[in-house]
Amino acid sequence: MSWFPTGLRGRLVVTFLLVAITASAAVAGLGYQLVGRELLDRVERTSISDVRETLSRVSLPVGASDVVWPSDSTVTDDDLGDLVSALNGPDRVVLVSYGGHSRASRGSPFTMDDVPDQLRWQATSRLVSQRLRLKGHPWLLVATQIHRANQIGVVRATGLSTYVFVSLSDEEGVLNRLRASLLQAAGITLAIALTVALLSARQVLLPVRRLGDAARMLGAGELHIRLPVRGKDELAELTGIFNETAEALEGKVSELRTLETMSRRFVADVSHELRTPLTAMTAVTDMLSEEAEGLPDDAGEAVRIVLREIDRLKLLVEHLIEVSRFDSGAAVLRRDHVDVGDTLADCLEVRGWSDRVQLTVPIGLSFSLDPRRFDVIVANLVGNALHHGAPPVLVSARVRPSGLQVTVRDHGGGIPERSLPHVFERFYKAGAGRSRSVGSGLGLAIAKANAELHRGTIDVKRCEPGTLFTLWIPAP
Repeated sequence: MSWFPTGLRGRLVVTFLLVAITASAAVAGLGYQLVGRELLDRVERTSISDVRETLSRVSLPVGASDVVWPSDSTVTDDDLGDLVSALNGPDRVVLVSYGGHSRASRGSPFTMDDVPDQLRWQATSRLVSQRLRLKGHPWLLVATQIHRANQIGVVRATGLSTYVFVSLSDEEGVLNRLRASLLQAAGITLAIALTVALLSARQVLLPVRRLGDAARMLGAGELHIRLPVRGKDELAELTGIFNETAEALEGKVSELRTLETMSRRFVADVSHELRTPLTAMTAVTDMLSEEAEGLPDDAGEAVRIVLREIDRLKLLVEHLIEVSRFDSGAAVLRRDHVDVGDTLADCLEVRGWSDRVQLTVPIGLSFSLDPRRFDVIVANLVGNALHHGAPPVLVSARVRPSGLQVTVRDHGGGIPERSLPHVFERFYKAGAGRSRSVGSGLGLAIAKANAELHRGTIDVKRCEPGTLFTLWIPAP
């Protein structure tokens, strides 16, 4: 999982802060290095210059030779002490060696063992310096061997070596205070950068947030939504594109709604217009059904086919009219307290299914529902079980604290698993064998619509054997 934020606001703020931190660190580090280097170099130049000038003025003891030699025994400790005093000063420690003798400043914490061997060797030929950390403190060590010209002008080493330890504690304190000041300045800069980043992110993302809110409103169906276009940047261009898209979408949706309304009206009109000829045809079929048995085999079979198709057409028209009511929003729920057992028994008896269905309902079970629409739901579920399932068909009802539950189960082959998600779709028929069945393909869709009008649901699942439909209607 990445630590970097995924939101645009977070990424803008983090990027801004990273740039600010990098810039602050670079400026502070560069400034600290330049100031520290210049400060220490200045101290080093001053110290070297002071040591060189002091050594050029100091008077050396003169022995039997024309210059002092390491073997000359005329150089005493007092002579070395005078040289130490000449080189001594505030925040300094001086160490002088001559042959096997050495002399240091009063209270000196250093000895010749504290002088690096390489520096001691380099000091025999020239004046050298090195920054060291000794005894927990910073020091600048300036070392050299004193040279003098003899009486004939030849410059020779005197054998006197001086080591001047210059304290850098004050400079270190200055650098520490400078570091603390730079850190404080960096903290202030970071706080300012964070504030600027938040304000900038808000300013940049405000149009994006408005676009997101407008897109959600557009998705919720508020197609009239438009955004003001401010400025001429990329966000303004994007806002303009959004407005154009919303306007085009509103036009398309309006056109589709008009076509849908016309289609629904057409279906409703055709269904109602078909009712009149169907009524006349039904009256004729009643007479034909009585005469069908007395007709020749071919003619009788033709009459029976006509009668069957007229029944299918009549059912289809009724279902189309019912569907058009739901599509137009004209379906109205009229609740009434009814005896659920009597209502279910009447539904089965009217359709002649009483002897084909086992009904199990507690005595005196009552519930508030729309009797006509409840009858439609049960008729479609039981009819589906009788026509496409196998006996026994079981219908049961019971009231739970959450509402009324009615189950319809058959013991046939069951609906294929792949068809279960589609059984409530309009005109869907599971399997090729049902394509010319008596049903219209709208029964289960109408049953589900009536259940949802009650704010309920219908669930379906396979059993072993058969299929189980469960109707649930919540209490009003």
